[in-house]
Amino acid sequence: MRVLLIEDYQPLRRSLEQGLREAGFSVDASADGEEGLWFATTNAYDAIILDLMLPKLDGLTVLERLRSAGNRTPVLILTARDSVDDRVRGLDHGADDYLTKPFALAELLARLRVMVRRGYSRPETVLTVGHLTLDTAARTVAVAGETIPLTAKEYALLELLARRSGELVSRSDIVEHCYDFAAEAASNVIDVYIGYLRRKLERPDRPRLIHTRRGQGYLLGNEH
Repeated sequence: MRVLLIEDYQPLRRSLEQGLREAGFSVDASADGEEGLWFATTNAYDAIILDLMLPKLDGLTVLERLRSAGNRTPVLILTARDSVDDRVRGLDHGADDYLTKPFALAELLARLRVMVRRGYSRPETVLTVGHLTLDTAARTVAVAGETIPLTAKEYALLELLARRSGELVSRSDIVEHCYDFAAEAASNVIDVYIGYLRRKLERPDRPRLIHTRRGQGYLLGNEH
């Protein structure tokens, strides 16, 4: 899924970018509140990780402006401020969660996954579509009980389709949620990855899992 990271301390920002990408997230990163707010208002994200002490525009102001504009993207505040008053202030401004520095990357990823799940019509950890099962916590995929190894991009695409199973997912939705801002998504790259998934997941003796609607997008599960 696609995440915006707004953190001014370069070593931490680079470390988090790497950790998030290794965990399968697409990441846009900003070092100041002004640019971060621009990213947040011009792109669709599944979650935002927001430091409070930022140059140009502090984190609470960024959060306040987002919420005032009706932007409901889940926000995880990441900060060295650990007093109860600071936590309450952040939550009152519309934050969804709060994590103080120093922190374990594993905890940040777990909190992030919870926030992302809440934003979908299927927020559960284990998703089942026909013979297909995704364990989003373990990031494993099985078809009829057989574990299927996927690349990070294949998994990201499949999880998006599974969380919206039975719904048409447009190509623009896929690009927004599965490719970071700097990525150059070639015109046929989505078709290529859909092809990879079909070869790995589908069998001739079972109903088709992934359906293509030309000019519109893709659907996982039964067609309506």
